[in-house]
Amino acid sequence: MLEYLKLENVGPAPRMEVEFAPRVNLITGDNGLGKSFLLDTAWWALTGYWPAEVNRRMTSGLVARPRDRNERSSIGFRANYADESVKSSVGYSLGEEAWTPRGWQRIDALIVYAHADGSFSVWDSARNNWPRSAPPVNPERRPPYVLTETEVWDGLAAKVEGRALPLCNGLLHDWSSWVKAKGAMSKAMALALRALSPDWAGGDRLEPGPTMRLSIDDARDIPSIRTSYAGAVPILHASSGIRRVVALAYMLTWAWSEHRIAAEFTREKAARQVTMLFDEVESHLHPRWQRSILKALRDVGSMLLDGAELQLIASTHAPLVLASAEPWFDPEKDAWLDLDLEGDPAQAQLHRRSYTPRGTPGAWLTSDAFDLETERGSIEAERAVLRARELLKQTDASLEEVMDVHNELRGVLPDIDRFWVRWNAFVEDRGGTP
Repeated sequence: MLEYLKLENVGPAPRMEVEFAPRVNLITGDNGLGKSFLLDTAWWALTGYWPAEVNRRMTSGLVARPRDRNERSSIGFRANYADESVKSSVGYSLGEEAWTPRGWQRIDALIVYAHADGSFSVWDSARNNWPRSAPPVNPERRPPYVLTETEVWDGLAAKVEGRALPLCNGLLHDWSSWVKAKGAMSKAMALALRALSPDWAGGDRLEPGPTMRLSIDDARDIPSIRTSYAGAVPILHASSGIRRVVALAYMLTWAWSEHRIAAEFTREKAARQVTMLFDEVESHLHPRWQRSILKALRDVGSMLLDGAELQLIASTHAPLVLASAEPWFDPEKDAWLDLDLEGDPAQAQLHRRSYTPRGTPGAWLTSDAFDLETERGSIEAERAVLRARELLKQTDASLEEVMDVHNELRGVLPDIDRFWVRWNAFVEDRGGTP
């Protein structure tokens, strides 16, 4: 598992250190403070590649650059996979405009990175690792799979001696062939969809349907999806949220299958550890799905990956995602990592926060994760409540001022807001009429 990351003169802060937990790591913070950058850097630390280096069509995962070219930049990390510790610190070469090689180190694991834009990166130890024997003078490794969102669906090929060599057939081709074959891969995909369904026991399910043709001008057999509220729908016609979950199910199923095949070719044992990086885990998901996705990913190793131990490092902006962890969050296994602006001048700082259950998603809005001053949904309501709170502290507030705030509250707060109980008593105490 990835245990530690240290950044100097790179990223959103002059210096940043992160201690990761072995099971679930949640990263929160405002836009622009470095959540995606931390995930990109974690991927590089474990694999030695920046996603956009491998696939130039990527719009994220670009090579990190120094903040100040007059200062030394370095990325240090520590990981432990298959009881083998890997530790390194790598500097940036201004002349080569690259991070200098970190040396010959093996990591026996599967590393899956779900990017926020629907693209995926997959590093497979059976395929991409250094050889167990001493490396040659100029060692080369196969690059990891890095697929844009389009390539996840339509496939990815490499040019070899002028010919296109398929690296990944894509969701549409693979899933339709699995459905027709009715074999182990079809069952694995169905199991993945079951694991990621928001409420299987309650009937809110995702199930594979038959393949379909979209038109007489399209010769492809398109997979379909069954939901609790609709019959079989071609996956290309499904909602963005369902497509996101189906793509995740496919990539997990496909990556693990390819890993086992590569392990057979190389006569290696299949990895027993998986690290999954997930940027904006709630993206496109309805609150019902936001509430279930984290637990589903936490358990995906035992359900889909032959019992492999899974470490999840995920960023989120969703209070429901944080609230959903309350029944099972264990500070010995899980961590909440929060990015905030601090200091003068303000700079991004990362803190490992104490995770304390708050009872409702709304209560999480005022936590360190989101830093809002109230749970109100509108800026106008929050401003009115804050103004009213200031008046509540005063013993000499005039009736005119009290009623002015009262009328403002009437315009922005619903009658059922619990703030009215305290406020109306205050208005009456000042001689006003609520």
